[in-house]
Amino acid sequence: MINVDLLKLICETPGAPGYEQRIRNEVIKEVTPLVDEVRVDAMGNVFALKKGKGDKKAMVAAHMDEIGFIVTHVDEDGFVRFNPLGGFDPKTLTAQRVIIHGKKDIIGVMGCKPIHIMSPEERGKPLKIGDYFIDTGLSRKEVEDIVEIGNPITRERGLIEMGNCVNCKSIDNRVSVFILIEALRALKDQEVPYDIYGVFTVQEEVGIRGASVAAQQINPDFGFGLDTTIAFDIPGAKAHEKITELGSGTAIKIMDRSVISDYRMVQYLKEVANKNKIKWQAEILSAGGTDTAGLQRRGQQGSIAGAISIPTRHIHQVIEMAHKEDILGSIHLLTQALVELDQFDWAHQ
Repeated sequence: MINVDLLKLICETPGAPGYEQRIRNEVIKEVTPLVDEVRVDAMGNVFALKKGKGDKKAMVAAHMDEIGFIVTHVDEDGFVRFNPLGGFDPKTLTAQRVIIHGKKDIIGVMGCKPIHIMSPEERGKPLKIGDYFIDTGLSRKEVEDIVEIGNPITRERGLIEMGNCVNCKSIDNRVSVFILIEALRALKDQEVPYDIYGVFTVQEEVGIRGASVAAQQINPDFGFGLDTTIAFDIPGAKAHEKITELGSGTAIKIMDRSVISDYRMVQYLKEVANKNKIKWQAEILSAGGTDTAGLQRRGQQGSIAGAISIPTRHIHQVIEMAHKEDILGSIHLLTQALVELDQFDWAHQ
């Protein structure tokens, strides 16, 4: 089964967009013994290179950043105001703890106006992000001794196991960071046909920024995105709305709002999965995008790109949930896809 302790470490380590230092250090520590070369570019992307026999290049991208916030103001009573870094549904902020990463880490809670003193009109309106503030329990002076404008904020929630699932904040996209590390581990003593660049990217949640820069540097022939996708397999969901289901296998992306996967890559991943008896499901996501778009478009000639997606419930909440068998299947599919990359007729139209 999967290494839950490593996944827990990766999910719980903070790393808001643009502030990925801590998770980057953990990634470097894990991948350095597994590959031939590790480097970090000016933007903060981690490149882990496993050299292959041929003259082509494959790039696999998993973003390290998690949705978070940034401090914008401390008021006279010590309450902290913030802007989001990434996409938030405001209702998911209610009753949550966060960590402000100042001179030291301090815990805060998301507060808003109590329902008991709301007017009937206010009660009928959904809260906006601007209606929330962070309460640290400290005075303004105590807060300002630790916190300054521009400090990142991440959500506080540990990983637990629930049945055959894992549940935590930041499964999106730390589960993919974990999958890429474990695939590189599986490939450590194997021969691969082409150079494999495992790239742990930055700032995906605010616009696929790191992957675009990384793809310009590598100019890959093949691109594999790794990210979570919606599993809307919950009460009330209609069959056509589910996108994917937990426990039904890893997902092969056909398209999302940012990318149409290369039809050859889709076919290749299906064939590899079937050949190796890896359970899979097809994914079409009507909204949202991933690093796959950067992989496909930012190299000099573009790349033959697709994605392996991990079905996840409750995305962009602190209770994101993924199935261990789907995670394991994603590791196996990525590993085999990289090993067999020279065995497919990529020239066919």
